[in-house]
Amino acid sequence: MTNPVVMEDIISLCRRRGFIFQSSEIYGGLQGIYDYGPLGIELKRNLKMAWWRAMVYERDDIEGLDSSIITHHLTLRHSGHEDTFTDPMVDCRSCKHRMRADHLIDHQCDKCGSRDLTEPRKFNLMLRTHLGPIDDGTNYAYLRPETAQGIFTNFKNVLDTTSRKLPFGIAQIGKAFRNEVTPKNFIFRSREFEQMELEFFVEPGSDEQWHDFWVKHRLNWWVKQGLSKENLKLQVQAKEELAHYSKATTDILYHFPFGFEELEGIANRTDFDLGSHTKSQNELSIFSKVKSNHDSTAILGVQNLDTKHYRVPFVIEPSAGVDRGLLALLTEAYRKETLDKGQTRIVLKLKPHLAPIKVAIVPLARNNEKIVAKAQEIKQGLQRLGLGRIKYEDIGNVGKAYRRHDEIGTPLCITVDFDTFENPKETVTLRYRDSMEQERIPIADLENFLKNYFSND
Repeated sequence: MTNPVVMEDIISLCRRRGFIFQSSEIYGGLQGIYDYGPLGIELKRNLKMAWWRAMVYERDDIEGLDSSIITHHLTLRHSGHEDTFTDPMVDCRSCKHRMRADHLIDHQCDKCGSRDLTEPRKFNLMLRTHLGPIDDGTNYAYLRPETAQGIFTNFKNVLDTTSRKLPFGIAQIGKAFRNEVTPKNFIFRSREFEQMELEFFVEPGSDEQWHDFWVKHRLNWWVKQGLSKENLKLQVQAKEELAHYSKATTDILYHFPFGFEELEGIANRTDFDLGSHTKSQNELSIFSKVKSNHDSTAILGVQNLDTKHYRVPFVIEPSAGVDRGLLALLTEAYRKETLDKGQTRIVLKLKPHLAPIKVAIVPLARNNEKIVAKAQEIKQGLQRLGLGRIKYEDIGNVGKAYRRHDEIGTPLCITVDFDTFENPKETVTLRYRDSMEQERIPIADLENFLKNYFSND
């Protein structure tokens, strides 16, 4: 039996089990900024690695990049961010609460319900800093509001060092910063967050087909990570909602505890960004071939090309939030199940490749030197397989160990007990998280079993 998930369940689990903490909590905390604990960083790392494998390792047309967080102010001037990266802000005269004007419901303060609000005014979301020992107002820079611009300004560097031809992409995972007026819904909307972004450069004229391709591809990828199709939907942005750089944008929405909200956006940015930076006297074009016919079915293998020249390519951008993705995965995986005799258990049914801890090794008796030594030996041997974190769990109670690892999403527990040494093959108990079923398996077979188990995930 599964109960509906509410945000309080997720927040409580994250705090209690060490997934996510409020940043600077001992000093009262920083609103909209969070720290990832021992389990949170593992889950976050696994999600990013899954994206990186899908984008860079499993494709032959994408390169990786890690650009700097501190961004030259001219980069964000030519990209349009200095002028357009704003939100409308209002203040409540009654309770002094500040909020986004475009998030108001019935023109009421979302804290006290008053309608006595100020007129909306623009609020720039970028965080500004200065470089060097003296802040004289001229040597300023920004903490990047998105990872995309670092890709665009490195377009020629990547092109020159890899000799890529269209279509090809540049992928990046990294921190971004936005001075949100009202951070909310835990890690869904925060001031410091991580993005997984791909800029996929294509021939002008093929951009609409590639946009459709990436929408379908990214939707299917999220399903493979464990999100159900019933909790996902596509939303095409209306023309008046589009960002200043976008020709078309389709959002992938997930059904969070607070409703359907954006998980990832796939935008057709045309040649806006490379064209804008080219205007700053940096030629960001590519030696290209033009089709002699306009058969759109040739998009994935352009044929009948005859004219060659330099042109600025169009770009399709799938952009996903790491933190939002992590919140969606926690929401999807969270279960509160009723067991026999009225007992309940909380379990995170994460995909094994995403689980913070892949396997827990549990000694039945922590005071028995023989059992402890064998458990530690198994732990060290399995850790060398490179599957992820293998944890030696020594809390002295097998039942409590199982419940703890159910709650944090560990797919498998291996228990070393007195029967281990009764069989010449030295067997252990293998316990499955989702079904709670157990079986005996020889220690010698563990490596092959685990390799097959995680490779079939």
